[in-house]
Parts: sequence; structure tokens; C-alpha cells
Amino acid sequence: MAPRRKKVYEGKAKILYEGTEPGTLIQYFKDDATAFNAQKKATVEGKGVLNNRLSEFFMNGLTNIGVPNHFIRRINMREQLIRQVEIIPLEVIVRNFAAGSLSKRLGLEEGTALPRPIVEYSFKNDELGDPMVSEEYIIAFGWASQQDLDDIVSLALRVNDFLSGVFFGVGIKLIDFKIEIGRIWDGDFMRLIVADEISPDSCRLWDAKTGQKLDKDVFRRDLGSLTDAYTEVARRLGLMPTNATPMNKPTLIN
Repeated sequence: MAPRRKKVYEGKAKILYEGTEPGTLIQYFKDDATAFNAQKKATVEGKGVLNNRLSEFFMNGLTNIGVPNHFIRRINMREQLIRQVEIIPLEVIVRNFAAGSLSKRLGLEEGTALPRPIVEYSFKNDELGDPMVSEEYIIAFGWASQQDLDDIVSLALRVNDFLSGVFFGVGIKLIDFKIEIGRIWDGDFMRLIVADEISPDSCRLWDAKTGQKLDKDVFRRDLGSLTDAYTEVARRLGLMPTNATPMNKPTLIN
């Protein structure tokens, strides 16, 4: 029997295990869906499989355009090998259109185009509900330096350009998304890289023509089947057979 793997961390949607090589982790994608800081929960069959495949697709795309990230390779349907990083305790949010909390805060109608992409931060802490924080807070509390923040904004906007273009090409508007950034060391030299995941769990995606939501808002707002929405995103990106009939368990092309 294979030795039992050591769990390093379990979040709402993923589990991290010790990796097979030094400096690596295995990231396992769960079928759990949560919203409103885990007050609403469900198991959505196939979600983890889809998010693993979609995150692989986006991270490989970033690697191809020179945006450093933690992805090494997909291991199987639910797991991928990633580089172990020191996560900066921030969610980095990039907004292209008003939606969600921004619409509530500023009274903007959802879908209103913003004058330019807006980058904002929330402090990663579930107990506090991931409160928004300013650069002043981030520097004062030592979560990141001014130089780090400059690099984070640069990374976030490059990710935004890439994702916006990919989604636009398949008739999807990238409303907003969030990423996490990790530190890695090459000797004494520290670099920042994109970490966590990029999937419909972490992006707001609307059909460009109809405005239909193809992201976790489907679950948050009870708008139908989350698996169908994520499957549609994967299908448009060419990650599923075009003649696939909807199934409970998505079949993905390797």
C-alpha cells in the first residue's frame, strides 16, 4: 500500500498535500462549493475535475507568455503538482466591470464598464470575512513592501490582459477575478509568482451576448446548475469534446 500522504492545508475548495519532490505540493480540487464566507455550502459533482483542468489551462497559458506561476503539471483528474510558495496573505482583485461588492459599495449597476481595470486587495482571513485593505495597511502591517505591491499590480494586470483576451475570443466577458501571489526564493533572491488557482470559482464570467453568468454567482444566487456553467466555459475553451452531451460527471480531454 502507498504511504498515506501528509495533508499540509485544507481550504474551502482545495486540499494541499506534501509533494513528491522537495519544494513541491500536490493541490487537490474538491467538489465543495461555498459562498458568503462558507455560510452557504453544497457538493457539486464534477466541479473539482473541471477547475483542475481549467486552472491547468490558464496557468500554462501564463507560462507561455512569461508570467511566472506555481503550476508544474497536472497529475490526474483532480490533482496537480505545484511549487511550494509562501503565500502573501492577500486576495488580489482585478475588476473590469462593476459587480458584486463594488456595485453595492458605490451604487453602480452591475455590468457597468470601469474607466480602467481597478486592482484592490482583501486580507485573507475567513473569520473576518476577508476585509478590504488599502496599500497603507498592507505596508504598515508588513504583509508586503511597496516594491512587492508594484510587482503585484504588474503581475495582476498582465494576468488580466491574458485572461480578458482568451475569454473575449470565446464570447465571454471577464467581469473581475481574484488571484493570490506567492513568494519563492532562488538563494537569497525573492521572486513573486501567481499561485492558488484560476477558474470560474475565482472569476466572474458573463456571456458577452446574453449576460448569462458562467461562474460561482450561479451558485451564490441560485441561477441553475454550476456544473453546466463551468462545463460551458471548458467547452468554449476547447477543453471538452464539442459534441459532448451534458453529464453529471464531465469528461475532459487529456
